[in-house]
Amino acid sequence: MEVSPCSAHLHLQGSSLMLVLMVASAAIGGTLQYGYNLAIMNAPTTFIQTFINETFLERWDIQLEDYQVTLVWTIIVSIFSLGGLAGALIAGPMTIRFGRKKCLLLSNIFLMSGALLAVTSRAAKSFEMIIISRILVGINAGISMNVQPMYFGESAPKHLRGAISLSSAVFAAFGVVLGQVVGLREILGSEPYWQYLLASNAIPGFIQLLTLPWFPESPRYLLIDRGDKEACINALRRLRGCEVQSSELDEILQEQADTKGMRASRPWELFTDRSVRWQLITVMIISSAMQLCGNDSIYFYASYVFKEAGIADDKIQYVSIGTGTCEFTACIMNSFSVRKGINVAAHLIHTFASLHTCKQHYISWMPYLSMACIFTYILSFGMGPAGVTGVLPTEIFNQTARPAAYMIAGSMMWLNLFITGMIFPFLVVSPSILNTALCRLEPSACCLRCMLACFCQRPKGSLCQSSQANSTSSTSRASRGRVHQRLKLSISWVKCVFPQHCRPPETVTSSEGLTLT
Repeated sequence: MEVSPCSAHLHLQGSSLMLVLMVASAAIGGTLQYGYNLAIMNAPTTFIQTFINETFLERWDIQLEDYQVTLVWTIIVSIFSLGGLAGALIAGPMTIRFGRKKCLLLSNIFLMSGALLAVTSRAAKSFEMIIISRILVGINAGISMNVQPMYFGESAPKHLRGAISLSSAVFAAFGVVLGQVVGLREILGSEPYWQYLLASNAIPGFIQLLTLPWFPESPRYLLIDRGDKEACINALRRLRGCEVQSSELDEILQEQADTKGMRASRPWELFTDRSVRWQLITVMIISSAMQLCGNDSIYFYASYVFKEAGIADDKIQYVSIGTGTCEFTACIMNSFSVRKGINVAAHLIHTFASLHTCKQHYISWMPYLSMACIFTYILSFGMGPAGVTGVLPTEIFNQTARPAAYMIAGSMMWLNLFITGMIFPFLVVSPSILNTALCRLEPSACCLRCMLACFCQRPKGSLCQSSQANSTSSTSRASRGRVHQRLKLSISWVKCVFPQHCRPPETVTSSEGLTLT
């Protein structure tokens, strides 16, 4: 079949329209669900804790202590992460067998089952049903967090690949804001409606089930994994809105030739493959550090955090919306290069406020500074690791290694989210422990992450060339000191405390349209 180039104007217009619709359809039931399910658990905190206590009292005539209620509550909240871990592990085999689009659609089976359990849990007087519901919803989120960036990165044209891939983080942040708004007392955040709030995640899932089947499968998957050139060309034509550019098809054909006869890698094989060692170390460190910073745990336990910060109870739900809005705004700004000055200011404020945490119970205006500290910290997070973490495996692994790389990165992310989710509320209600963590452990942890990140190789070249370049280049070790700029934002506040350890960045641009250092 003849493949001809199209005009630049028609190419941009067609691809923009179809890609925007495809991105919206996939993300509404994809990464948006991750942010949404993080946020909706904050509003009904008191109501579900009361429900847990009443259930124990009715069944076994036991009145739980406060710490016991907190423990059961943290299990309900954090079990979502174990479900996400399971979803991340099965996402790889599912994408290989069913494809990217079908995998997203099939993941809604877990979502709908979880929503059904959540909405009936109150009538059944069973908090165990909420736990199972959170596991199932977590599986859906774990699959989506791995598959959606892969689907976007493989479907977008090169000149839009960076922006389209980063949109996953934008929708995750929008999901947080949406969950916080729906959780307001005036909507579903009141005592009679908390079970409907937990089940409201089914609505985005229904929207995805109705819309996503109308969009094409990933062209790279169709050609490289399925060997169906005709379907690949048809998918490209629909996504671009015009005839296929020969250069784009040649790139996919070249990657198919490079991986011909190679089966999809398994996770344990990546650990023994020296050619992808530094790529693997990079995604493991960044995925772990993204959750160990505790940002997503703030959404889980915003009521705890702001109550301890001294915010009035009737204002907490409105203040919580500010946290999600900060990350959403930062993720949008991350698509434009207008963040450097703001990031420096944000980290200076965060460092200053952290040094004064020990005095928060003695200074009348400290609650407002604490609130500003949290907002600026989240703003910095959104401009750094929130956007780039999900993009990395697509950018630096080839087609055969990509599913396994996402399994490993997702496993690290969800496992660390579970750890922080379990210990976070106990740290918040224990001021002495919290102060120690903020004043002493956090700088040490950031320095460790900074040191490790400086040894991670930055991605360069095309998608399928990065692994080869890493194994053949004699100068690869010299490039470890230059780290991806967005990765560096996650630890850049260390400059304010330990400026002598920081190196001046050198800015370059990758073929995928992302700025690197």
